Amino acid sequence: MTTESNVINKDNILKHIRQRLRSCSDQKTKESGPKFFKEQIKLYGVKVATVTKISKGYFEHIKDCKNDEIYDLCEQLWKSGYLEEQFIACNWSYYICKTYSPADFQTFENWVKSYVDNWASCDTLCNHTVGYFIEKYPEYIPNLLKWTRSDNRWVRRASAVTLIIPARKGKFMEEIFTIADNLLMDDDDLVQKGYGWMLKAASEAHQREVFEYVMKNKTEMPRTALRYAIEKMPEELRKAAMKK
Repeated sequence: MTTESNVINKDNILKHIRQRLRSCSDQKTKESGPKFFKEQIKLYGVKVATVTKISKGYFEHIKDCKNDEIYDLCEQLWKSGYLEEQFIACNWSYYICKTYSPADFQTFENWVKSYVDNWASCDTLCNHTVGYFIEKYPEYIPNLLKWTRSDNRWVRRASAVTLIIPARKGKFMEEIFTIADNLLMDDDDLVQKGYGWMLKAASEAHQREVFEYVMKNKTEMPRTALRYAIEKMPEELRKAAMKK
């Protein structure tokens, strides 16, 4: 028998999710998780695969809500600071990607600037939610160029990792090289890895162009970014790029 107290709806779903996350946590995951981050991370200690299942399961209870209502719930998850809750927020915002509207960019940008505080939440949000948005509304790409000038390392990384999936499809090459130019001498290793990863993704469809870009800039490009950029290239090209 279903009672009013255990009916899950948008008003109590976060309480249920947090109870579920606590019940699924394990000490080994909680202790090993921080090893992947330089910054301090808040964790329940739940495996990513389990978090994904929780995301999908609980989304069924709110899938008929309006986008703004779902975004409000995502905002509360982001505010918690827990990595697992950030992942759920990223998943939920992506589940409704088919119904994005231009006004959503302001919401997504606010999350990047206000709540993203580690590489994992940055990449999960930007690879999928923001990346899909940019493919749907490419007129917002100039905003990514502005992100490259931010004082916030995660916003700068976001400018590059947002284009990972479009880059694999061969899209936005001019903008990709502009972002790489803007981040070329960035002294933050996680930003270097971000734009190096973007170039690596772009090389899947435009190997020659990315190789020429790397060769033109290799004396200035940090080795971290360079290694990422050439990772999927043939050995002879990698050797040429790495040669001093």
